[in-house]
Amino acid sequence: MTSTEQQRLKRNLIAQWAFDTSPILGRFHLWLEDVELHEERRREPETRFSFLPPRMESLIAMTAAVTALGTKLYGRYGEGKGLDKAALNQVKKDADAISAYTMSESLWYATRHLPENHAIMVSLGEGLMPKLGETPEMGSNPQLGFGRVYARPQVAKWVDERVKKLINDPEYDFETFYDESQRSGIVIWGAAIDTLENTSRFAKGEKTGPMTVLHLFDQPLRVGRPYEGYVGTLLLPQEVVETAAEGATLIDYRTERGKVVEAIEETYPGIKRKNIHVWTLAGETRTKRLGTLWKQWEKAGAHLVETGYRLRNGHEAFVDTGSYAPTYQIGAWKDDAGEPHVFLVDGYAGSAEAMQAASLAPVLGLDVSMSVLTSKFLMSWEKERAVMRLDPEEEDFGAQLRKIAGEPIEDKMIDEYCDAVRAARDAGLPLDTSIVRADDFFPERRWRVLAACGYMCDDPYSGAEEVVDLGGGRYRVTVALATRKGRKTIKFTLRNLEDDERARLVFNPLLTRFLGGEDFRERVVRISDSGRIRNELQTLCSEALDHEDGGNIRIRFDRIPPEVISEDQQKLLREALNWYKTEHPVWFSWLTIVE
Repeated sequence: MTSTEQQRLKRNLIAQWAFDTSPILGRFHLWLEDVELHEERRREPETRFSFLPPRMESLIAMTAAVTALGTKLYGRYGEGKGLDKAALNQVKKDADAISAYTMSESLWYATRHLPENHAIMVSLGEGLMPKLGETPEMGSNPQLGFGRVYARPQVAKWVDERVKKLINDPEYDFETFYDESQRSGIVIWGAAIDTLENTSRFAKGEKTGPMTVLHLFDQPLRVGRPYEGYVGTLLLPQEVVETAAEGATLIDYRTERGKVVEAIEETYPGIKRKNIHVWTLAGETRTKRLGTLWKQWEKAGAHLVETGYRLRNGHEAFVDTGSYAPTYQIGAWKDDAGEPHVFLVDGYAGSAEAMQAASLAPVLGLDVSMSVLTSKFLMSWEKERAVMRLDPEEEDFGAQLRKIAGEPIEDKMIDEYCDAVRAARDAGLPLDTSIVRADDFFPERRWRVLAACGYMCDDPYSGAEEVVDLGGGRYRVTVALATRKGRKTIKFTLRNLEDDERARLVFNPLLTRFLGGEDFRERVVRISDSGRIRNELQTLCSEALDHEDGGNIRIRFDRIPPEVISEDQQKLLREALNWYKTEHPVWFSWLTIVE
């Protein structure tokens, strides 16, 4: 192919991507200057890469790109380094607010191009609960959680009304919801979202880890209420489990890890146990939950991956957070000396992370077994599996819990455990079995996935590149897509059409700008502000909102801890909302402010 032909094809490629993604590019005042596309197909190269129509697939890729770009540039990257816990938490919340807002806006513009009877519904999201090491009063982080619907207006209204019934009506369950959607001819795509994976590393300015993760499925997940918890996970190469099965050995999350090592040795003859590399979350705060797991691997002679361990691609691992990205490193290989090695992931993850990783199993050739755990860290993983199978309505729940724990437990903590089990049960998580597979989260056993990742910083596990400043307002952003048919790596060169200050406003939520001191009375009010503020409230302080009939929302400021939004900022927020209600009562008729 001549250079002239190559240039023509490149121009056509850029033009096609610019056209397909123009709604998102226009929303964020960006210009697409270049596209580098690398595709690896395992099979069927002549068929579509994913279940999405081609333009929607491109829009999802750009959603991941602009979320990564906007968060890295305007999410206070590195500003939490050296700060105390409260100040660091505020930086994290600001970063989460930027990432959640950018992705939400991108999805809104992208879904104007969905087929008319389709909708995207968020089934699982990260940020609903404080993570390990955070205190309960810190509240939820800005996030895209259960029930957020993106579709054309009439479809969105239909789905949204039924989501409210799922949340508020105990007689209306997921099965009814799914049956109604099928009878109506509405197709709902589910989503598991973490708009900013590794938020702590982002806030502290670490060079690797922060990314945005969006998994789309061709059906909604079997989740009927807002939920975030922890899930035990064991991720292995599929061939290890198959080899063990041929010898009548069952390998899953319950299996004693010494037997897993034996299965690995049978699968990869000659492998030394020190070359079995086990990635698991580490740290003193996780000892009660994972200590016995670590001991099993160590007793068997396996290597527990530590921060700084050099991966086969030359990058250094970290184990303080982030259980999703290591999934891409799982597999077997031989080193320069010809010695076999294998890398696997064990331990636990947040519910959205766990489901995202589990849905990669058919994409990457893995076996993933899971077990639902509580959000408490007082018992080990083996006991947690038994706790989640207790009935929270039984009078002797406390006695059964103490028996499992094997030690005294305060009544207050028993109540918290009871609430944790009840929340998982009410959300529809599969608790009737100690082992859960990805299939158990879908109303149909056959499902398809598109996994999209946008990288803010270098990712050591996939080798993906961080957002690169090319100068002159130009940035290169890397996005990875994965389906059962293969993987795509896309590098976009995007140019900001605004100066830095104006661009910052474009990527910042209105309410965040108001809380930062911008005078809401001085800006031009548009009817779209009503939808933006409604959307932002659901992202910023979802725990303070009551969703009522007719699509109305009631905000209760007494539910917003000052650690989440300071008292001064709450005063500004109340002033802004009251002003909009007074000056534009028709546009904001959906909002009730509890004084």
